[in-house]
Formats: sequence, structure tokens, C-alpha cells
Amino acid sequence: MRCVIARFPFDLTRSGVLESMKGIKPEHAAGESVIIGRRTYPVKQVITRQDRRDFSAGEVVRAMTQLGFTCSERPRAPAPARVLNPLQQAAAMLGAPVAV
Repeated sequence: MRCVIARFPFDLTRSGVLESMKGIKPEHAAGESVIIGRRTYPVKQVITRQDRRDFSAGEVVRAMTQLGFTCSERPRAPAPARVLNPLQQAAAMLGAPVAV
């Protein structure tokens, strides 16, 4: 498959990506990630010959998805914890039900 990432044309194949990532230790995937083999890589680690500032993760996600790899989005932030006022906090500490 021919795709353009950071204004450079790439001829990517599924087997080529699998071969190029063989033996490469995955970095911590804090954002978008792609599963290659049994490992999860940050999407920007897959395209190693380009400066990561030159392209977006979305460009790589589109290319990897078209090649049949499983990509996942950024993990969502957890919902903020409910803040209790002092009276509700004291009631919770005493084991009383907290009013909503």
C-alpha cells in the first residue's frame, strides 16, 4: 500500500511492518497505539525514519488500520471524583449514608 506520511511516500505492507518491528522494544504508549504481533507500540514509533514532530499520529493510525493492524485511541481520563462538603465528608467518615 502506498501512503504519504509527513509529505514522504511510503510503500507499506503488513509483512514489511511486522518484519521492521521485529526485535524492537515498544516504548510506553501514552497516546494512540497499534498492536503489532503481540506487542503494543505508540503509533509514532512504527515510522522510525522520520522525525516524530513532522507527522501526526492520525496519519499513522489511518495507514496501520488500512493494513489491518488494530489501533486504539488515547486512554480516556477518569471521571473526576465527587467533592464532598465538610458535612458530607464527616457523615461518610462516620459511616452514615451521604446525601446526593
